[in-house]
Amino acid sequence: MSNMVFDLLIKNGKIVNGTGNPWFKADIGIKNGKIEKIGRLDSADAEKILDAEGLIVSPGFIDMHNHSDISVFFNPKLESTIRQGITTLVIGNCGSSLAPVNPATKDLFMKHIEAFLPSDAELEVTWNTFEEYLNKLEEIEMAANIAPLVGHGTVRIAVMGFDDREPTAEELDEMKKLVAEAMEAGAFGMSTGLIYPPGVYSKTEELVELCKVVAKYGGIYVSHIRGEGGTLIEAVKEAIYIGEKAGVPVEISHHKAAGKSNWGKTKETLKLMEEARKRGVDVTCDQYPYRAGMTSLSAVLPPWVHVGGVEEMLRRLRDPKEREKIRRDIEQGLPGWENFVADCGWENIYISSVVTEKNKHLEGKNVAEIAKIKGKDELDAVCDLLLEEDGRVTIVLFMMDEEDIVRVMKSPLQMVATDAWAVAPYGVLGAGKPHPRFYGTYPRVLGRYVREKKVLTLEEAVRKMTSFPAQKLGLKDRGLILEGMWADIVIFDPAKIIDKATYQNPHQYPEGIEYVIVNGKIVVENGEHTGVLPGKTLRHR
Repeated sequence: MSNMVFDLLIKNGKIVNGTGNPWFKADIGIKNGKIEKIGRLDSADAEKILDAEGLIVSPGFIDMHNHSDISVFFNPKLESTIRQGITTLVIGNCGSSLAPVNPATKDLFMKHIEAFLPSDAELEVTWNTFEEYLNKLEEIEMAANIAPLVGHGTVRIAVMGFDDREPTAEELDEMKKLVAEAMEAGAFGMSTGLIYPPGVYSKTEELVELCKVVAKYGGIYVSHIRGEGGTLIEAVKEAIYIGEKAGVPVEISHHKAAGKSNWGKTKETLKLMEEARKRGVDVTCDQYPYRAGMTSLSAVLPPWVHVGGVEEMLRRLRDPKEREKIRRDIEQGLPGWENFVADCGWENIYISSVVTEKNKHLEGKNVAEIAKIKGKDELDAVCDLLLEEDGRVTIVLFMMDEEDIVRVMKSPLQMVATDAWAVAPYGVLGAGKPHPRFYGTYPRVLGRYVREKKVLTLEEAVRKMTSFPAQKLGLKDRGLILEGMWADIVIFDPAKIIDKATYQNPHQYPEGIEYVIVNGKIVVENGEHTGVLPGKTLRHR
């Protein structure tokens, strides 16, 4: 044993290995990016030794629901995610991935993703196929690993643009081919965003057919379901039905009951999932630990407003007759449409970010306040703001109840996710007031819900952040601290770990994360980013 030499040696830590089992004390020897030895390594030597006395050593966190597709191109240090211990990001969520791109509908696609670009920034999309996109990602040196999903919305734009109709047999066939190409390239599955255009225009059977392709490649179906408010129960049933009919595992994204009249419905949704599992449907969910959600301001508009893409939406907002129709639909509702205004109220919808300088003063204010400032009613204030900002406005909506959050968190079917993208307190990604989950999700669970509220044990929380998402994705060499696994590791202080980000002041790193190791390299040391970029683009095989 005396001649063992490692690249990195972690000594004296309490290991919470990701299985859910109680912690144990041991040293970890890392060589060539992998965990080579776990045990008492007193006489071993290493190029670098970390003393983890009094600290928890856990697998790196796997963020099952991330949207860093664009931000990795602008700041590959992935600051706000890596500093909360996230070593693998699952991207391409909510039906929106950066590939495939059809040259014939590329303009529509570029306008669609523009809403998520940092202001004044441009993304050069040089790829068409999913394989070409992953090859491009592999050229980027980045701080963490990325696991891609293919977005159903992106596939639909490539084949049908923003048409509100069912695909023809030929179009469905074309979509299946694009999904198959993505799966062969290494996508981990397909995601949908069924409240967003163009996903909102798709029928259940279309999704079943596409998921059959995903199932053939051993992938998963990840869904922002068709409604998280009034239609929540039906939407969960639809997701389960798709899984059952296509024979594909289902992941229900950022599971919640939105809007006061729907609070408590998670009792029924969790029961639906448990019953489906008894029938052999592998359905699980993920969640972020906050009462507010975040989306684009245009998501408050009825689905028909988005037909034809962003330019068509803006044209309709300029038309007084169309605006009156929007007002009527928001007041009266439409069958099957998730109406955020009815569920949350204008006073609970806060502007998170805008692009132009002249509207920056509105960030952090709710729509009711903005309407007063502007001397107009809420809908006109919203339509005018969308026009002034070319549709590029994000919002934070207060809509969940703490009891539902705790109920979902306690379920063995829940895993932790941010539903955020990597940002930083500086540079192009430092604008606006993003949701505090961008910086605080994992430390918040470990500080507030484990240490303070005792909702979960530490071991159970770590399982939900590591081996559980790894199992769901089919990542066989990450998510656990075991010999032979890739050395993705987080070392944190269980007595200090906590989120600092708030809704009014979100750009704050958490406390208590001492070290983050990715593929055996130290990316965060003593709480600071080292600038090392050892992340990989992972491919499902």
